[in-house]
Amino acid sequence: MSSLHRQLSQLLGAWRSKRRVEVSLYTATGFHCRTFCSSTSGPDPLEIHKKKVFLWFSHLPQEEKQFGGYFSPETMHVDPLILKREAEERAGRLRSPLQTQTPSSASVTVEQLFESSAAGSEGRGPNVLLYGAVGTGKSTAVRKLVLDWCAGRTLTQFKLLVPFSCEDLGQLSKVVSLRDLVSRKYLHLKKHPLLSGEGNQAKDVLFVFNGMEKMNLDFRIGATELCSDPNEALPPGVVVVNLLRKYLLPEASILVTTRLSALDRIPQKYVSRYAQICGFNDPDRQRAYFSSRLLQQSGETGQNHGAHTLIELLYLNLQRESQLAAACFLPSYCWLTCATLHFLHFTDAKAPVRTLTGIYTSFLRLNFGGEVIGTGSNVAIQEHHSSLMLYVVRTVGKLAFDGVTNKRTSFSEKELEQWIGGETKTDEELRQLAMFRTDVLDFFLAPSVESGKHLEDPSENDTKRYVFAVPAMQEYLAALYVVLGENKSALEKLTTQVSAVIGQASEDVNALVSILSKFIPLRIFAVFNLLKLFPKLYEKISSRNKSSIARTMAAEMFRTEDSYNEDVLDQVEQSLLGVHGPQPEQCSESQPFELFPIFMGGLLHYGNRVLLQQLGCNIQSTTVAQITQALRKYLVRELSKPQPPEELMDLLVLLYEFQNPRVTAEVLASIRTINLTNIRMTPLKCFVLSSVLSCTPVSYHLEKMDLSSCLLTHDMLQMLWPAFRHTHNLNLQFNSLGPESCVLLRDLLLDPMSSIRSLQLCDNPLLESGARTLLEALPENRSLTHLSLMHTGLGDQGALELAERLQQHTGLLELNVAYNNIGDNAALALVDACREHAGIHTVHLYLNPLSDVGKQSLYVRGVPKSQGGRRVKVLASVTEGADISEDWHPILSVIQKNASSWDRERVIQQLKVFLRDLDSGRQQQQSIWKRFHFRRVEKGVRQTLRMLERDSLPPSSGYGK
Repeated sequence: MSSLHRQLSQLLGAWRSKRRVEVSLYTATGFHCRTFCSSTSGPDPLEIHKKKVFLWFSHLPQEEKQFGGYFSPETMHVDPLILKREAEERAGRLRSPLQTQTPSSASVTVEQLFESSAAGSEGRGPNVLLYGAVGTGKSTAVRKLVLDWCAGRTLTQFKLLVPFSCEDLGQLSKVVSLRDLVSRKYLHLKKHPLLSGEGNQAKDVLFVFNGMEKMNLDFRIGATELCSDPNEALPPGVVVVNLLRKYLLPEASILVTTRLSALDRIPQKYVSRYAQICGFNDPDRQRAYFSSRLLQQSGETGQNHGAHTLIELLYLNLQRESQLAAACFLPSYCWLTCATLHFLHFTDAKAPVRTLTGIYTSFLRLNFGGEVIGTGSNVAIQEHHSSLMLYVVRTVGKLAFDGVTNKRTSFSEKELEQWIGGETKTDEELRQLAMFRTDVLDFFLAPSVESGKHLEDPSENDTKRYVFAVPAMQEYLAALYVVLGENKSALEKLTTQVSAVIGQASEDVNALVSILSKFIPLRIFAVFNLLKLFPKLYEKISSRNKSSIARTMAAEMFRTEDSYNEDVLDQVEQSLLGVHGPQPEQCSESQPFELFPIFMGGLLHYGNRVLLQQLGCNIQSTTVAQITQALRKYLVRELSKPQPPEELMDLLVLLYEFQNPRVTAEVLASIRTINLTNIRMTPLKCFVLSSVLSCTPVSYHLEKMDLSSCLLTHDMLQMLWPAFRHTHNLNLQFNSLGPESCVLLRDLLLDPMSSIRSLQLCDNPLLESGARTLLEALPENRSLTHLSLMHTGLGDQGALELAERLQQHTGLLELNVAYNNIGDNAALALVDACREHAGIHTVHLYLNPLSDVGKQSLYVRGVPKSQGGRRVKVLASVTEGADISEDWHPILSVIQKNASSWDRERVIQQLKVFLRDLDSGRQQQQSIWKRFHFRRVEKGVRQTLRMLERDSLPPSSGYGK
């Protein structure tokens, strides 16, 4: 046993000796047991940090998700111009947004700002201050920088990058140490050695503070104590100041972004390098941005070709040094341009519901969400609850409303002084105004490109004019100014103040009256009753103000001088893509403001009111109810008058922007005809029409919907399907609809919810195959009574197919197959089928290559064989045998109104045939009166023929039977 015990002791000693050697090897190579074990049992905190930060910064805001989710920060980013600035020129700005010459300062990237040569002192990390105006892309540049670092594409010299939002830090009220501040935002970095302050480990750390203007930093020694301990708890502002002073983690590098007004809040001695972000200073950068956006927004469908066309038109407009090019100097306005174009061109029924008002409201929330207007002092302006957006409305919005009222789009510097800050009195108001003008004013207003082109001497400030960067922004801010009730009269302002005072005192007055009523005579209480009545008087005045807002909306909506302008959506598109071709002879000062009432309606929508409330602009629900009630009355009154198609389209857009199904249904109840002839329909307009009509009850039906000459396509017909179910007479003439569209029309006729009585498809290339598909609906359809297939390419075979199908539909009353290249035999077979039909009384066969014998046969076959038989009226010419056709005038009218879009030689040939028929019939007449009637008809035919030969016929108006 002793020998066995001795052997076990030797084995145990050998094992312990081997274990000590292994541990010493681990220690010698720099691995400690605790570190080694943690690396095998858990992931690296730095890798966790990269993954979580990447997911966080890859998250798209809600404003981006509304476009279908095609985007990612990597694919849609275009690097803005960044210029290195010296300390003495740190406030320098580009002289013009359209400047094309090479800037004096060198262009750099964010990565170059942190090269070793950029360090301020040996052993200290650099402090880089990146500044720029609102909308130049500071936050986007920081987002891209963080994502690239997480992916290992840039700033690889830093092991740790810690991004902070200064707006978030400014909300913290408790004292906290640097390490706790980091771990509070990033729990996985708690107690990380790189932030311990030991040695020079902090040289591998980069802090990013975005939006420094939202923190009140005080670098005075008496206000912020010095601190070098990352574990000491201090106010967040003091921690940041000590980081910038290089007392705290001096080896760490820091990137700070800020606006122009806060540029001097950090003393110059604490900044190693200044850099200015200047946005997109040339059309090529703008085009790259638009391409990255629009080509992805179009998806992988046939819309890609349309996106390329949009980009080309947009690029042409930018190259002309237009006002749009000046606006797109700011990437924010590039976003707004892309969002608007996506709304105009890529709207479909599957996408989330978007409105133009919602796009502009989201645009302002992206740039000014939750901000208050500060003074640059150390007093937190949040205590005064002064919303920056509300300040914009009361200043720039007031200017915009004055421009809309007086039909002006440009303003002089004196007018800017008058409307913006003209009533400031206190020092704090002056400081607010200075900050507002530095940071915000140039975001909304830009020097007029047109006036700048005519300025030879820059010192001539009297002629320098300013316009809104985007024309629609003037109308949006003017609408917001009105809806918020800021355009009150002096009486309304006085009643508001007095009512507020009396309202606050009313409870105390009531309590006092209840006590004194036992001791004071009753007649004295009349004074107190007057005080109680005053708030009611204010409510009455306020309700009249809301009614005036609705009256303003209706009046601006149906202005007589704007009746025949292009519809408002086309105007928006032209403002972005420009007008290609002959320029309209119209002064810019007298341009219409038809978006103004539409924005007013859109701002009443609940979704927009929620976003505006986040911006500090509160629209009360009672206000919305009062405006809506009055608006319904005014709209119904205006719609009782005939409206041009353009004005009717604008009304549909207003109802769509309003997004109030109940009000929409009540307004549409007064409409029985929607005439949109010659309106250039787009997917958006089709979606608007369909959405608006879907708000009506199932029992609601239009007598007529006229969509002739609207450039409709097969895809648009699909979007219009719900709208078609609400109409009795559907006119789809002159739309180039092909055979594939007949499948949709067939299904529409077979739909039990459909009640179409008249379907007009004149001048659509349906061809024989399309007609065959359409006729498949005849056996089961019970509502159709009038069918027009004039000039649809039927041919003989299509006419024979129609003749076979007619007996399967007993409700048809009138059939138009004119101008279809139908010969004698097919025409005779069709007329025979119509004569045997129970209901058909009229067949149109004019402008077909019929012989004289064939026409006579058609006329004879239309006459009933017996005295009690039914007559079928056959319209094959302006004559019926030896007599004038009683329908000669409608036939001639159809030719006159449609000949401009038909084969001119073919129509001239047919008119000459008419003249020959008239001459032959006139010679057979004995009555002088009948001969005179023949001469009258002949004169009309010859007049039409001369106009056609001179090419002076009016453009097609989509008329047909």
